[in-house]
Amino acid sequence: MKNQFRIGLIREAKIPQDNRVAFTPLQCHWIQHHYPHVQMIVQPSPHRCFTDAEYQQAGITVAEEMESCDILLGIKEVPATQLIPGKTYLFFSHTKKKQPQNQRMLQEIAEKKITLIDYECLTHADGQRMLGFGFFAGVVGAHNGLMAYGNRTGSFQFKRVHQSHDFQEMIAHYFGVMLPPMKIAVTGSGRVTAGVLEIMGLLGIKYVTPDALIMQEFDYPVYTQLKAGELYLHKTDKTYNRLDFHQHPENYDCKFRPFVRAADILINGIYWDHRIEQLFSWDDLKDPLFRIQVIADITDDASGSIPCNLGDATIEDPVYGVDRLTRARTAPAQPQSVDMMCVGNLPNELPRDASQYFGDQLMKYVFTELLTPTTDLVKRATIMDKGQLTAEFSYLQDYLAGA
Repeated sequence: MKNQFRIGLIREAKIPQDNRVAFTPLQCHWIQHHYPHVQMIVQPSPHRCFTDAEYQQAGITVAEEMESCDILLGIKEVPATQLIPGKTYLFFSHTKKKQPQNQRMLQEIAEKKITLIDYECLTHADGQRMLGFGFFAGVVGAHNGLMAYGNRTGSFQFKRVHQSHDFQEMIAHYFGVMLPPMKIAVTGSGRVTAGVLEIMGLLGIKYVTPDALIMQEFDYPVYTQLKAGELYLHKTDKTYNRLDFHQHPENYDCKFRPFVRAADILINGIYWDHRIEQLFSWDDLKDPLFRIQVIADITDDASGSIPCNLGDATIEDPVYGVDRLTRARTAPAQPQSVDMMCVGNLPNELPRDASQYFGDQLMKYVFTELLTPTTDLVKRATIMDKGQLTAEFSYLQDYLAGA
């Protein structure tokens, strides 16, 4: 039977190189078996975490030509010069907040009459995101934060995550590692934090209440989790309402400051925008009693919820220091510094597992909708329809026009 619908997995071309993919070889095989009218075509790549041979062994066509595909799936932004006119693309475009670095790409999408569906905008009816790599960002971020603390104190050593073939190999290196007493504050309650808590469990780090973390010392490693309702309280009635907080975060005070004198490590996975009060201030950093030595800022907003986030580090060199008095960027592990782990593409350290996790979500929530793209789900996530901004994203008009 002739295939009627072709889905292409495009080669990642953004620099720095990303190794993830929307579907693994086994997931592509499953799709072709359960949807006989669908053909998966994979563009060859020397960098992808699954080799061309792995796709071929799963019975998937590997071909350079993508023009015959009905839908093209990527992960990161596609360089403007490589966009194919008239096609439908799915990837993380990072344009919904008018990010300046992707303005030219969106203009090219308009000029080439492309339809752009953004993974980030695929949401349930209540606005909750369906897709993301947050769990493995949390896993890698927690590992790297602990690694930075071990390197700073000389008390233990972790192998780099990206040196492991997959998650199972990574956690095998935890066997026999003795962690010293330390107190860890974890913020957030979403996918990122779920990944952080996975590492806490694998390492046997014990949960304690927020009050216990502040008031007590322990002779073994402990952590506490601070959800938004424990971090932010309304300025007048001292309550937390999730909907009101997201609509009017400026009306809420942050209650994190007691933890800067209690925790050794902060692992930050909390949602943030510019209207939300920061977890602490530069003045707090100058306090001689400021105890935090390492901050793993997984949300990674420069000058965001963490004021001393001075911008991205890299997978190869993920930690830098920040002088608490001068605010200057330094080498890690300096006496007057706090060490920062701020990496924007953490899941790329475990690309095989992250890709499988992402593909499972894509299959579960979105795939059948893509085969009938007039559904409300797909419409809500469509930024451009044949080169025209959709009503939902009409606010991007000045951005698209170059303003």
